[in-house]
Amino acid sequence: MKGSVLVTGFATRHVAQSAAAAGYRVTAVDHFCDQDLSWYTDEQVRFDDLEDLSDAVEGICQRRQFDFMVVTSGAETLDCPVPLMGTPAANIRPFLDKGMMQEFFEGLGMPVPPRAAPGTYPVFLKPLSGAGGWRNAIVASVEEERAWEEDYPEAPYLAQEIVDGVPASVSCISDGSRAVAIAVNRQVLRGGEAAAFGFSGSLTPFDSPATAEMIRVAEQVVGASGCVGSVGVDFMVGEELHLIEINPRFQGTVDTVEAATGCNLFNLHVAGCEGHLPVPPSRVPERYATRSILFAEEELTVRGDLSGLAPIVADIPWPGTVIEEGGAIVSVYGQGPNEAQALASLENNIITVRSYMSQW
Repeated sequence: MKGSVLVTGFATRHVAQSAAAAGYRVTAVDHFCDQDLSWYTDEQVRFDDLEDLSDAVEGICQRRQFDFMVVTSGAETLDCPVPLMGTPAANIRPFLDKGMMQEFFEGLGMPVPPRAAPGTYPVFLKPLSGAGGWRNAIVASVEEERAWEEDYPEAPYLAQEIVDGVPASVSCISDGSRAVAIAVNRQVLRGGEAAAFGFSGSLTPFDSPATAEMIRVAEQVVGASGCVGSVGVDFMVGEELHLIEINPRFQGTVDTVEAATGCNLFNLHVAGCEGHLPVPPSRVPERYATRSILFAEEELTVRGDLSGLAPIVADIPWPGTVIEEGGAIVSVYGQGPNEAQALASLENNIITVRSYMSQW
């Protein structure tokens, strides 16, 4: 074994799986503690609210020793006695605030969705803090904006002009001043009425005429950010390319990036944090890989064991788990030698999973 690592944050399975495959002993502090997280870890500690995260980490650190800690969403500024393998809190804070991030992009002269003038509609609203995009919304009137404010009364937000395009991202590895793009991904958003802009999956690679420009811009902004290790850059790809945000941590695209490229992102993350950048990868993928998160249309109780469907599923809930309406049930995967076959594989696997779930 290479060493012992603590992975902590709201959701950690994707990072824990990569770390275990890289040869590390892994312990996780996680909100979900899904069944398959236990496959890759020595111990898992569950917390309910982010306010409880610090105490959960302190408790595990009193019982176990770790060589270093890696954080995921929600734990980026966590104070912990374990050495951090990632971007320090002082460097990461500007990229946890959407307004400061907008200023950072504007300062670099990068194309971003313009700030909306007060009283102009429709506009795109997003809270200054938070990840996953589930609170983002388009509002078409002052009444809709006030209703959104009532739904999220303690959420300062940024209002931007709406830009058209396909949501995409670039996965990079950075040493703090330089960055290398590992993969370009198409992001899948949830759609519908509630949480329409929430992340719900990815496809790697994303074939686009804008790929080379996305890579150039992503490497430039990540290199200028001071962030280290695994860093993602989100875009809207339309007639024009617009930067959306930097994710200074492991992203939800880990699974499809690793499946499509054959790389181990955890190894690359550690190397980047230690000042070693990878050789730019071939742009010819080993395969196309896609992931889709299935959400509950109404409150449900998991009455079967989905683990028997692995490896076409991940983030597997324990039997007996109660999932509220709109909550994530499970991730489903597809692969193929091209995009069409990968998506067809995903659709077939979703049918298999839904058929199994219909028996509950």
